[in-house]
Amino acid sequence: MMNDSTRPPPAAATAQPAQLIDIGINLAHDSYDADREEVLARAAYAGVVQMIVTGSNLHSTRAALELASTHTGRLFATAGVHPHHARELTGERLEELQQLAIDPGVVAVGECGLDYFRDFSPRPAQQAAFHRQLELAGRAGKPVFLHQRDAHEDFLAILREHRASFTGGVAHCFTGTSEQLASYLEHGLAIGITGWICDERRGTHLLALLPQIPADRLLLETDGPYLLPRNLESKPASRRNEPAYLAHIAAVCARARGESAHTLAASSTAAARRVFGLPETTSSHSNK
Repeated sequence: MMNDSTRPPPAAATAQPAQLIDIGINLAHDSYDADREEVLARAAYAGVVQMIVTGSNLHSTRAALELASTHTGRLFATAGVHPHHARELTGERLEELQQLAIDPGVVAVGECGLDYFRDFSPRPAQQAAFHRQLELAGRAGKPVFLHQRDAHEDFLAILREHRASFTGGVAHCFTGTSEQLASYLEHGLAIGITGWICDERRGTHLLALLPQIPADRLLLETDGPYLLPRNLESKPASRRNEPAYLAHIAAVCARARGESAHTLAASSTAAARRVFGLPETTSSHSNK
């Protein structure tokens, strides 16, 4: 019998949930330390069959790989250095990142890119780290997991310089304009949509953009523990986001596209497996 700790949040549960893949979850974050297995159980109950655990520095990349190794076939990792940590990517650490990136459990290089909104690392350091990680993705033969905030022109210029060397990727947590969307699609990227689209203060413009994203380029992600959908009927007291809420994000996206939630789930799941080379799963309720 499912107890209260493993029962999914009310907004996430359906009788026969469609298979979903959360392509961006910070599952190594310490907010999950007390109940990580329960979080995974709730995700499975809500139909989230696979997840990609984001690496944003060397420490979180190692933690993501550890999680992937203990949940084979269900959890996968990215290996990267977020622009907030770009100043840390020295020569020795770049070598370590390269070794992590070639691990079979790693399905993408990143989270990497540019963030001029906070500038936690100097912009030249961000740009250098972005160049290095795009080069690394090319050498490793893996797609990229990309972050961009308030840096579109520089981001696009660097991306264009390396586009021939890497095997595609995703614009993670896309929140931009129609013009930015078109440029990312032109460069062969998939588009990651999060609970930002559920925020009436800043995300409603995305609803009109959803139909412009080809079905085989639209990916879904929670970016938990961040970006809890604001329009959930029943919100957790902790305000922590988790993969079980991906079904809610999928439903919002499906309505914006004028299609059923099952259709959207099927296309986004197939797209995620294509972009990241993920295997098929045999059960939507497995938590191993």
